[in-house]
Amino acid sequence: MRVMAVLGSVSAVVALSGLGLSQGRQTLDVHFIDVEGGQSTLVVAPSGESMLIDAGFPVARDADRIASAAAAAGVKQIDYFVNTHLHADHFGAIPELAKRMPIRNFVDHGSLVETGDRSIAAFNAYAAARDKGRHIVAKPGDKVPLKGVDVQVVIAGGEAIAKPLEGGGAANPLCRDWVAQEDDPTEDARSVGTVTRFGLFRMLDLGDLTWNKEHLLACPNNMLGTIDVYVTTRHGINGAGSASLVHAIRPRVAIMNNAARKGASREAWTTVKTSPGLEGLWQLHYSVKRPPSPAPGLHETAESGGPDLNTSEPMIANVEEPEAHTPAYSIQLSARQDGSFVVTNTRNGFRKEYAAPR
Repeated sequence: MRVMAVLGSVSAVVALSGLGLSQGRQTLDVHFIDVEGGQSTLVVAPSGESMLIDAGFPVARDADRIASAAAAAGVKQIDYFVNTHLHADHFGAIPELAKRMPIRNFVDHGSLVETGDRSIAAFNAYAAARDKGRHIVAKPGDKVPLKGVDVQVVIAGGEAIAKPLEGGGAANPLCRDWVAQEDDPTEDARSVGTVTRFGLFRMLDLGDLTWNKEHLLACPNNMLGTIDVYVTTRHGINGAGSASLVHAIRPRVAIMNNAARKGASREAWTTVKTSPGLEGLWQLHYSVKRPPSPAPGLHETAESGGPDLNTSEPMIANVEEPEAHTPAYSIQLSARQDGSFVVTNTRNGFRKEYAAPR
């Protein structure tokens, strides 16, 4: 197992008492930031070191929201930026964020595989910021050396780990019902996926990993074992999140990083909601009712959103539809080494404790 070398506000984010600053911190704190259907997740270790998984769109709005979340958490620099893949809704705010705080290490799968002019322009802006830090190309089995936390890369560049994680490796009977989809040639299929472990607590984030590629982690054997918190893949869009993976890892909680009109597609949302042992589904946005999208790769066949296809209102961070809404609320999580954790909605203060496994 290769270990990566350790290298030498317009939007309001509510800081709640359960998430302390780095001084005396004993929990792993995770901030799921609203970037309107992109992704940005700030992970703060008890040591005070920070890891930012993705950084939203190339707009000042998202850089401001991330910087506000970091300030509320007592974070003055990003020690590790983990870019799941080279799409602008996942790294776009990095050039602006780098003007607001230092970013020390950049972890991604390497080079851009798409050739469109807009993709290249966005990547070049990101790469210019990346060149000012230390660049680490992630490989399956690598670890991001966030002090006091075990962060393992389980898939990157289309290749998955060959050895199962502790607790993984069992044959997966759900594989018999899995049907392949057309291969996706985009950056999504090269997503860097990580399992973050703090004591007995485990969180899975696969970025926008595609249906066929996530299959490498689920079949014929479940390489991951069980997971406490599942950050829904591709924002809860179809084309990822098959039952053969989601139901096999048996998440206790799912965090859906959707927008009002992106993600939380009917089929993907239902797969998560019906996962065995699920104790809570939290969403960054209320998903408005809408017809199936004709966009390629979404695999939508029915209406999504609306009253029957959202979690309960107290567990939805943002209920406003306009993307410029202020304040922008987050979902926050605080995990303990015994595997217990609490999730809080900063919009309304609603919080739920999840007990340590017996």
